[in-house]
Amino acid sequence: MYAPPKEATVTSVADEQIFDDVYLGMRAGGALRKRRRGEPLTPEEEEALGRWQRLSPWRKGLAIGGFTFGTFGLGFTLGGLVFGRWRKASAR
Repeated sequence: MYAPPKEATVTSVADEQIFDDVYLGMRAGGALRKRRRGEPLTPEEEEALGRWQRLSPWRKGLAIGGFTFGTFGLGFTLGGLVFGRWRKASAR
C-alpha cells in the first residue's frame, strides 16, 4: 500500500493557510473600507478585521506578497499571450 510522503501534507496545509490568509486580508480590507465610510460592519466583518489585526506581521506580508505575485503574475502571463511575439503581425 502506498503512503504519500509527509512533506506533501505539510506543504498542502501551508498552502491552505496562505490562501486563508489572503482571503482574510481581502475581507478585512473590505471591512476597513466600510469603516472609513462610516457604514456599520456585520459581525463577520468585525471578526475578519479582528483576526487580521491579530495576524503576525510575517504572515500578513506573506499573504499580501502572495496576492501581489499572483495578480501581477497572471496579468503578465495573459498580457504576454495576448500581446506576445507569437501573435501574427497584421498585413500592412
